[in-house]
Amino acid sequence: MKLLFMTFYAFFFVFCPGCSDREPGQSVTAKPIDTPKNTGVPMENQKVELTDWQWKQKLSPEQYNILRKKGTERPYTGEYYLKPEQDGTYVCAGCGNVIFKTASQFNSHCGWPSFSEAQPNSVTESTDTSYGMVRTEITCSRCGGHLGHVFEDGPGPTGLRYCINSAAMEFNEEQ
Repeated sequence: MKLLFMTFYAFFFVFCPGCSDREPGQSVTAKPIDTPKNTGVPMENQKVELTDWQWKQKLSPEQYNILRKKGTERPYTGEYYLKPEQDGTYVCAGCGNVIFKTASQFNSHCGWPSFSEAQPNSVTESTDTSYGMVRTEITCSRCGGHLGHVFEDGPGPTGLRYCINSAAMEFNEEQ
């Protein structure tokens, strides 16, 4: 009986072509990720909704962990911890939504990039009760990616400190 099953499986794997929709010899590559369609709504206002698989293809493992799984990078390790010398904007690494300008960045000595204000309508706030704390979570208003948290201990005039993961952002230098 064992020999019968082994013969069947050997025959199956040798002579059956598999379930692929690609031609023999064609390499396996990731398919392009769909972007928002032309709906008449400005691109910056369109929601970005991708499957979990698409997010994994688009983002680095660290970005995926932070933006999609609400992870956190270790303090003092992020690329944008210190304010750059040049002016520019920070955009969401998931969708390119402009979220902060360098003019609002400051060194709060907390270990993550800190900002005193976000761009209008760029982030969404929600209550986060993980790890036995009550905090205000910040997510991208366009793709829903986790960016970090906001605290009410920042400098004036807002009094806010947006504490953001570097891997959740990309920096675009002003031209």
